[in-house]
Amino acid sequence: MILKLPGRTLDLHEPQVMGVLNLTPDSFSDGGRYVDADTALAQARTMIAEGAAIIDVGGESSRPGAASVSIDEELSRTIPVIERIKRELDCIVSIDTCKPAVMDAACAAGAELINDIHALLAEGAIEVAHRHAAAVCLMHKQGAPRTMQSDPQYSDVVSEVQAFLAARIAACEAAGIERDRLLIDPGFGFGKTMPHNLQMLAHLDRFLTLGAPLLVGLSRKSMFGQLLGLPVGERLAPSIAAAVLAVRSGAHIVRAHDVAATVAAIRFTSAVRQAGQAR
Repeated sequence: MILKLPGRTLDLHEPQVMGVLNLTPDSFSDGGRYVDADTALAQARTMIAEGAAIIDVGGESSRPGAASVSIDEELSRTIPVIERIKRELDCIVSIDTCKPAVMDAACAAGAELINDIHALLAEGAIEVAHRHAAAVCLMHKQGAPRTMQSDPQYSDVVSEVQAFLAARIAACEAAGIERDRLLIDPGFGFGKTMPHNLQMLAHLDRFLTLGAPLLVGLSRKSMFGQLLGLPVGERLAPSIAAAVLAVRSGAHIVRAHDVAATVAAIRFTSAVRQAGQAR
């Protein structure tokens, strides 16, 4: 399986790691650590050296309870960093945004993948992605970041998330975005309780039937704090365990803060999985 990007492709026959680069003062895990361009570039360089294939640049926190920021603020945080990464490093750059204006500017600056928690539902978003021939990650969420964890409800979380993603794939294809430019993300922690998250992880392979590569973001999630009583800085072990489970279930891309450990874990997991398939 491949992901088509502007001018090249990403081979997904082996699972890949997307490194998280939050340029925000208030992200739940690393807020404030990479708010200047030099520090952000150094972190991107480190993650690439550790094996990340994609650097996911974000200028607005989507943690539960987060307030929105203006388009101008998000642009000022992200565009200079994207330009420097593209100029100085060799990697795929993803823009983590739900604003079409930010998508447009980021793609013009060199971003090749749009990682949108709103799944291109904003007016004009699909048109921007199509015009730039960008790859897109379509994510499911219930509600807005500020209130999404207040009381999320599902009759069958896996089936409902699956149906939403299928509809968004269809909408993108109808607008001219080919399926081989699309990723899907079930949205762990975005309008889901801990039982919802566990259900999705237990049945992750069901999302493969949608015919698009699967991206998962489980790194340092709050469910590890709820289930295990661990603060954000002590969630590496369950994050790695969740990444391993995801890859065993067929995930193609794992979004991670701790790149080196995640790369090592999923490479070993992939080797074991392939050995089992070769029998």
